[in-house]
Amino acid sequence: MPAPAPRRPRRPLLPLSTAAVLASLVLTCGTTPAGAAERAAPRAAGAPRDVMAVGNGQGGTVSFIDAATFENLGSFDAVPDLEQRIDEMNPVERIAYETVNSIQGYRKLVDDMAVSPDGSTLYVSRGVLSDAVAFDLASGTMLWRYETAGFKADHAALSPDGSKFIVSATTAKKAEVLNTADGTLHASFETGTYPHGNDYSADGSLLYNSSIGVTSMPKALNGLKGAKQVVAVDGETFDPVRTYDFEYGVRPAVFTADNKTMYAQLSYLNGFVEYDLEAGEITRTVEMPYSDKAAELREDDYPQNSAHHGMAMNADESKLCMAGTIDDYVAVVSRPGLETDGYVHYGTDALPYWTATGPGGRYCFVSLSNENEVSVVDYATAKEVARVPTGHFPQRERPAKLTDEALAGLDPSDG
Repeated sequence: MPAPAPRRPRRPLLPLSTAAVLASLVLTCGTTPAGAAERAAPRAAGAPRDVMAVGNGQGGTVSFIDAATFENLGSFDAVPDLEQRIDEMNPVERIAYETVNSIQGYRKLVDDMAVSPDGSTLYVSRGVLSDAVAFDLASGTMLWRYETAGFKADHAALSPDGSKFIVSATTAKKAEVLNTADGTLHASFETGTYPHGNDYSADGSLLYNSSIGVTSMPKALNGLKGAKQVVAVDGETFDPVRTYDFEYGVRPAVFTADNKTMYAQLSYLNGFVEYDLEAGEITRTVEMPYSDKAAELREDDYPQNSAHHGMAMNADESKLCMAGTIDDYVAVVSRPGLETDGYVHYGTDALPYWTATGPGGRYCFVSLSNENEVSVVDYATAKEVARVPTGHFPQRERPAKLTDEALAGLDPSDG
């Protein structure tokens, strides 16, 4: 067996004084990154490590980034049975598999993932394989596999207690709730057309499912794309509570802890909306600047109808972090005024395609899908502080914890 490829160090991007430049030269020899001691909280011996899990959609792996040092700790193969799965597809499943790949323009193997609260088990919704699986991270063993309804497994969420894994079944117009203990179906609930995001409220009392409509249709046929909705269900029983209807598909969204306000990106909108969940109406629409490249695009050329795709909020709910997907930037915006604090520009065709707040709430992690990297942005300064290599086409990111045994079971490659 060939030796694993050496892990590339993450690239620090903090402003450097002369002394810090010398320190950065030492860093390339393998020492602790400058500033990591200030970022890292003391970790008790044997306590799980705070990480960001990054799903590498096309690579079929999950990378794990240390939330304090920004080091890529290694990766996990989420599709060890890939060829077996494809070989087992019946003709209808194989046609659907090829069709979804064609519509997306690439093969998304890892769509979403979560790690159990105890840091030992990885749950993955596997996009075009139309299933959800669980792995023991230490041994690499697949614990269970559930074949989702329809022909694509999409965004997912883990219940606060870790007992349920909720997956959007894209073409089936429903979300399926799986028991994490054994992968059996616990419940399901109806959604809009092409269910997408699943987001628990801060207190766990509600689960919000957002739908995007049929993305393969042009904008001119938006009325035929189906129901674009946010469906709120009880966080424990999964019974419907309220449905919100939208003209355009609801992309990534965040919800304030009081369950009164949602900030969401909508299909085709180069910006975001503020939505009053009690009144059921958009209260503000914020349009963000187009890059020169984006201004030349036709709306039907936006990736899966998304102009902006990536929305996160910091720990005290004072800042939003939003990916300008077609614009190749991320913007940090302050609440409640919704003024832009600053932008991080990534050049042309980096494709920032997701954002997530890391453990502790200080940093926003931005997936640069076409660069195979994650950018780390400080909410307070709206500046990029690190760039981390990942696997092929990183997109979804989730904060998590890993046990020492799980860390030891990772492949040392970036993914």
